[in-house]
Amino acid sequence: MTEPKDIVLKESEEVGGVPVEGPWPDEVSSLEEVLDYYERIGFQATHLGRAIGIWRKVEEKRAKGEEVRVFLGYTSNVISSGLRELVAWLVKEGKVDVIVTTAGGIEEDFIKALKPFVLGDWNVNDAQMREKGINRIGNIFVPNDRYIEFEKYMIPFFERVLEMERESGKPLTSSEFIREMGRFMDEKLGKEKERSVIYWAYKRDVPIFCPAITDGSIGDMLYFFKEERGDRELIIDIANDIVKLNNLAVTAKETASIILGGSLPKHAIINANLFRGGTDYAIYVTTAVPWDGSLSGAPPSEGVSWGKIKARGDYVEIWADATLVFPLLVWKAMKG
Repeated sequence: MTEPKDIVLKESEEVGGVPVEGPWPDEVSSLEEVLDYYERIGFQATHLGRAIGIWRKVEEKRAKGEEVRVFLGYTSNVISSGLRELVAWLVKEGKVDVIVTTAGGIEEDFIKALKPFVLGDWNVNDAQMREKGINRIGNIFVPNDRYIEFEKYMIPFFERVLEMERESGKPLTSSEFIREMGRFMDEKLGKEKERSVIYWAYKRDVPIFCPAITDGSIGDMLYFFKEERGDRELIIDIANDIVKLNNLAVTAKETASIILGGSLPKHAIINANLFRGGTDYAIYVTTAVPWDGSLSGAPPSEGVSWGKIKARGDYVEIWADATLVFPLLVWKAMKG
């Protein structure tokens, strides 16, 4: 019979690897030095440290002139939050080549160039909020006058698009539609446009894809525009955009897929990479769980099974709120 002490103090095999340790406050003097420890801290901090390493590797290759096409995907709440400015900066600085987002990721970027969203609270009386015309995105308040102002710009913009389509005899794709929104912002708005993702994507010729372009306020405005005018001519083409998006993956020597959240942007990017045998680098930031079988919660390894991420690819998933970790990731990968 094995003695209790031998059970508890069972002999172990030697394990090699990086020692787990964090920063000693007396020995660090900057955020950069603290972040250097992240890969050694453990848990999700280690995943953030790995993500920093992956993005740095991509940046180093690009700095040497090697082609790594960077795809950035995010859901609308990224733009609702203060992460919008980080995304706009990445586009301005040429760190991103292709964007895929949802309708809210387009319209809220435009709206914020008109009037800001306001920091509120999670715990409010939502029925009273509705009576006051104040919409809530978590702890961010969006008064409805923002959408009223948005309509004032969208109606003449739709008229411009309709005239363009009549002249060309073909509809704009969603990415062309969004590019024209960037041009429209450049013409109509002042300095506030310079923190806009759409504006910088237009200036830097970065395509923004939005397969569900009507699933939000843009769709609401299109409904009003079409119903009030009896219009059946204005069309947004999503079929030709899928060809363009897929070919941006197919023609790249290497690709990197950085995805905040899940949903449509995540799948559009990794599915485009399926056509080239998978993306070479992937960074996921998500709070979704895999146990319900959803695409949003699917880890990178599941993407390997579909051929959407290369089996020998360099990938990591950070299970965290993007507002907490993305600023650190961008700062350390780009500045550290």
